Amino acid sequence: MSASAAPGDSPADRTVVTTRTFDAPAHIIFLAMSKPEHVMKWFGPVGWPLTLCEMDFRVGGTFRFAMTGSSGAQNMPFGGTYREIVKDRRIVYDNGFEIAGAGRMVVTIDLDEKDGKATLTMSTLFDSQSMYNEHVGMGFVEGTNCGYDQLAEVLAALTRAEA
Repeated sequence: MSASAAPGDSPADRTVVTTRTFDAPAHIIFLAMSKPEHVMKWFGPVGWPLTLCEMDFRVGGTFRFAMTGSSGAQNMPFGGTYREIVKDRRIVYDNGFEIAGAGRMVVTIDLDEKDGKATLTMSTLFDSQSMYNEHVGMGFVEGTNCGYDQLAEVLAALTRAEA
């Protein structure tokens, strides 16, 4: 697992890249990312479950998520549009909070399989340096990696179910 996040003005400097290799084939990871019943089990940090998970998983389709913290209050919804989907290989979507003037990010997820294990690389390009700074400062990288930990558990269950 690795993550990089550095401030600057170029798109590369507004991008967070996280990488994780999972003990699961790419098609299982794709399944876990494309069905709301699976996404709800792994997306986000521990203690902040998705309590709203609407997905129209197709190019041009939209998604809408919201997390709920320990207070029991649902946080502001966020969502976007699926821009590119290549089965078992790639998912690209935009994402942002549902408030006027909120910045957008473009997320690209690539899956590369070798010997039954897949490496997931997620590149998140933020609209602006201030958006990048805000999200990274609020624990974006840590939250993403926490979600990956939970994803590994979902993948193990899905892999067992397929066997």
